Amino acid sequence: MTDKDTLSFPGVGPRGGLDDDPRVHVEELQLAFRNHAMPLEALRYDLTPAGLHYTLTHYDIPEADPGDWILRVDGAVRRNLVIPLAGLKRQGSEARRVTFECAGDGRALLSPRPISQPWLTGAVGTAEWTGVPLREVLNGAGLAEGAVEVLFTGADQGIEAKIEQHYQRSLPIEEAMRPEVLIAWEMNGQPLPPQHGAPLRLVTPGWYGMTNVKWLKSITVLGEPFNGYQNALAYRYSQDKRDPGTPVALMLVRSLMIPPGIPDFLTRWRLLQAGTIELRGRAWSGRSEIMRVEVSADAGTAWEDAVVGAAAGPHEWQGWNYSWTALPGDHELLCRATDADGHVQPVEQPWNARGMGNNGAHRVLVRVVN
Repeated sequence: MTDKDTLSFPGVGPRGGLDDDPRVHVEELQLAFRNHAMPLEALRYDLTPAGLHYTLTHYDIPEADPGDWILRVDGAVRRNLVIPLAGLKRQGSEARRVTFECAGDGRALLSPRPISQPWLTGAVGTAEWTGVPLREVLNGAGLAEGAVEVLFTGADQGIEAKIEQHYQRSLPIEEAMRPEVLIAWEMNGQPLPPQHGAPLRLVTPGWYGMTNVKWLKSITVLGEPFNGYQNALAYRYSQDKRDPGTPVALMLVRSLMIPPGIPDFLTRWRLLQAGTIELRGRAWSGRSEIMRVEVSADAGTAWEDAVVGAAAGPHEWQGWNYSWTALPGDHELLCRATDADGHVQPVEQPWNARGMGNNGAHRVLVRVVN
């Protein structure tokens, strides 16, 4: 290639992009500018830097002063607790490396496109979270007989489906009492940044990101299942938004590829030189180790096994790599993962009305030149 050479890349086709539906709602743009995905080249980091880790803020980032932040614990407990941040830290701390993924990642690739935060790919990241195990706090309050769920309320407040609300999610008691669930105040060894929930957030390894409530203000133990908006309506698998369907819970098996070569600015097609190319990426699943990653260089017609790295921890992604002999021409690279429970990442993404759990095979369009 020389400075005088020019390349023309086609628009991405019916799997989403420039030629799929050129109409973009202003409301979607507002959400896209407020929230951001992780650039896929950041898959190279074992721990995602805080500024590259994906963020999703439903409402506004609330004003929060760590000096006067109070966590309240009440409901079906033997004693109500009012714990300042400093008091919580005195209970000790543990660190967990955890991969988070937004349940709606990939939503904008569906057709028709559910209108919400228009994620393409990259609403994911892995960080080290430091805090106190949630079950220590709950044991300090003492669970009353008949306790069923634990409700977590953030300080962020807004309106969805005409309902004024604080952001709230609940967990079954058995999930809340798992030893790896944290109330965290640090991310990658530093105090939580505002966009990641400072000064306190919930960390629930294995679950999709909506469960990791940010700006955590209160914990309420319930004697019956929580029926609030975020549990009962927002995060559901269904074919019709009028149908509540089934709840979104643990992350589905998934893999992503670091796009090789260099990008065309607008279309993000990749340009690379012919020869042996080392393809790399990450794979993860809710609570199951990744056992296999396969790569296709011909749009899914044939697959070959990549080398999967050992799991560094029980709740973080695993690296993979594959040596590809790249021949001149246009190629569609795909990757798909299989976990220890036998769940296989689908090649084509099944559609659902809210655009949840989109774990279809990752596709990267490349042009190889001599």
